[in-house]
Amino acid sequence: MSRRASSKLVGALLCGIALLFAAPLLWLLTAAFDAEAPLAAAVPGRFTLDNFGQVLNWETSIRPLWNGLLLSGGAAMISVLAAVLCAYPLSRYRLRFRRPFLYTVLFATGLPITAVMVPVYSMFVRFDLVDSMLGTTLFLAATSLPVAIWMTKNFMDGVPISLEEAAWVDGASALQALRSVVLPLIVPGLSVVGIFTFINAWGNFFVPFVLLLDPAKQPAAVGVFAFFGQGGLIAYGQLAAYSILYTAPVIALYLMVSRSLGGAFTLTGAIK
Repeated sequence: MSRRASSKLVGALLCGIALLFAAPLLWLLTAAFDAEAPLAAAVPGRFTLDNFGQVLNWETSIRPLWNGLLLSGGAAMISVLAAVLCAYPLSRYRLRFRRPFLYTVLFATGLPITAVMVPVYSMFVRFDLVDSMLGTTLFLAATSLPVAIWMTKNFMDGVPISLEEAAWVDGASALQALRSVVLPLIVPGLSVVGIFTFINAWGNFFVPFVLLLDPAKQPAAVGVFAFFGQGGLIAYGQLAAYSILYTAPVIALYLMVSRSLGGAFTLTGAIK
């Protein structure tokens, strides 16, 4: 097979894979505007915006979205702050237990949440944290912390130590060098960590479903469950409209950060 034929074959294969991923999104775009939306993607028989009108109210979508922003945004900020404080000594100091600690963190990244939910729920009951937004936010931050530490440490490793040594010579402490030298240079990396944590928490259905009992406190990820009625009756049009509203904050966050920080992660010119 010639090189040109191989290139066409690979392109066709990638296009096929892309279509498989795009098929569910195509159903969202067609069903959300169809008055009688079916389960399959099809051109709307009767175009309408009623599906958005029926879900765009405080109880159905706005309150769950607001709860999701509080949970996910809080988890992202807590996780980034904790990851910076944990990653800095791992990146800059020769600690005796650094390698075992990193291996433990790496092991924690692969631990499924379902395996620890029973003891976690028992702990939440003991400390009276069930149905607590703060407790759920802290747990969501803790579940993303191992990956956040690994990512933040790798970003810090890319900052030359000579920059901090210059700050130390001028009398800066370690925390001052971290705040004034290291953090400004890894802002794009911290943004990646924050977005990663936010998206993980935003799409997490299981944890808030178990730990938050009050429907008024549940996020949008759990709100999707309300559209699956008893006896298999599902309002597909409303479900698709709600799914688009549910996806919009993540896409907006990604576009905002990519436009403001795109290509900014470089240390070129930092050392002179």
